[in-house]
Amino acid sequence: MSGDPLSADLQRLEEIVRALDRDDLDLDRALALFEEGVGRLKTAKERLSEAEARVERVLEDAAGVLRLTQLDE
Repeated sequence: MSGDPLSADLQRLEEIVRALDRDDLDLDRALALFEEGVGRLKTAKERLSEAEARVERVLEDAAGVLRLTQLDE
């Protein structure tokens, strides 16, 4: 597994989808996997939104100079 949290979430989501596609999964386990998947999807979406905002800040520098500003500044 990669050290990148987004990659780890995406890898786990793929594992969850494969598990949910199996016919031998009981309902309780399927629900638990579904809940985990929804949580990981939400986290991944938040990470992507943060990255998009950082890219936009770089591109929107009014002086035409590329610079990166942290989101919490």
